Amino acid sequence: METYGYNNPGGQQNPNSGNGNYKSEKKLAAGLLGILLGTFGANKFFLGYTQEGIIQIVVNICTCGIATVIPLIEGIIYLTMSDEQFDQTYVRNKKAWF
Repeated sequence: METYGYNNPGGQQNPNSGNGNYKSEKKLAAGLLGILLGTFGANKFFLGYTQEGIIQIVVNICTCGIATVIPLIEGIIYLTMSDEQFDQTYVRNKKAWF
């Protein structure tokens, strides 16, 4: 069972989830990929959103790169939210856009 950045033996709810020790395994990489390689949908592919990654590439081609601002904003959003909120939103609930 994947624990997404913390050890949770026995599958019990983590009682110390708000103590600041929680660390997301994907947040930093997804944020930097969105900012640096978002034109190619790298952040989407990294998070497992293959269809959205392809859509990002096609939209960037059709708009001559103007749509690059979308993954740039997403990367900033990823990096500014808490690790727990990022994992809950984009890893567990699979929210594809913003």
